[in-house]
Amino acid sequence: MVELGPGVDLSFQSLIGQDLRDVDLSGANLRRAILDGADLEGANLSGADLRNASMIGTNAMKAAFDNADMRNVTAKKARFGLANFQNAKMDGADLRGIRGRYAVWRGANWWDARMNDDLRAALKKKWPQEG
Repeated sequence: MVELGPGVDLSFQSLIGQDLRDVDLSGANLRRAILDGADLEGANLSGADLRNASMIGTNAMKAAFDNADMRNVTAKKARFGLANFQNAKMDGADLRGIRGRYAVWRGANWWDARMNDDLRAALKKKWPQEG
């Protein structure tokens, strides 16, 4: 198992299906990491670099992604219920089929991500584009 903790470099690593519940990965480098099917429930990914990472089918319920760089992340069918995306960068992220209606999206640029129309409509009501 790879060493885990704040600021760890897991770039280009395969963490498919790993149990990472409640792990502190704040500020971690997860660029191009493969987290498909991983369990990140309650994990702290605040300030993490997730650019171009794959999170297909990942469980990230109650996870913290505040100030995370999630540009071009692929997170199709991921579960993000009650997650925190405050001020996350999401340009080009693929969020189609996710569950995230009850997440905190304040300050995140979710409008630059690809997502299902029903989720986009729900987010527009609660988290309007700022500026």
